[in-house]
Amino acid sequence: MTDAVDRHWAELLSPRRRNLLAAAAGALATPVMAQSPWGYETYKQATTRPNGVRPGEQSLPAKPRAFTDIESYHAHIYFDEDNYQKAALIRKWVAERFKVELGDWNLEPRGPHVTPSFYFGFTNDLLQVIVPWLQLNSLGLTILIHPNTDDPRADHLYYALWVNRSQPVNGYSIKKPGPGEPRVEQIFPNTRPTVAIEKAS
Repeated sequence: MTDAVDRHWAELLSPRRRNLLAAAAGALATPVMAQSPWGYETYKQATTRPNGVRPGEQSLPAKPRAFTDIESYHAHIYFDEDNYQKAALIRKWVAERFKVELGDWNLEPRGPHVTPSFYFGFTNDLLQVIVPWLQLNSLGLTILIHPNTDDPRADHLYYALWVNRSQPVNGYSIKKPGPGEPRVEQIFPNTRPTVAIEKAS
């Protein structure tokens, strides 16, 4: 009985079978990997400084920009499926109280804005009222307030104010106005306020 078992195992482990088993085990242990398209020498690449993308950084300015370069403002109110009712309430309150240009609902990301939003544009004289009003009436939503100058990319990325937390803005593809376009985005108020702005007594 023992001789038969030994012979059986000897046949299983014959050189041919051993080679087959070893090849199969090797294939399982070290699967064949495709070569990276980047090769094996990427660690040797020099650390290269990218071109500047921030405004005005080609050289230091000789003097500050004039605050009168700001011709108007936009406020972008961001929301999602969990808090859209808060956005709707802010939108209603704004339209009732302020003479602004109220835009459409953007239920999907649009332009440089990576979440649903709506915006309203307002003139410079309203800044001192609208900013504190939004601070106190944001209902916890994220709000981007930016000026409108002749550099819309910088307006969104570097000249901005945030109410509550900030969030990414995909503004790198925003271009300056082209020939025949207004130098600065225009504001055309389209609301008719009917409610006085609340003031402490």
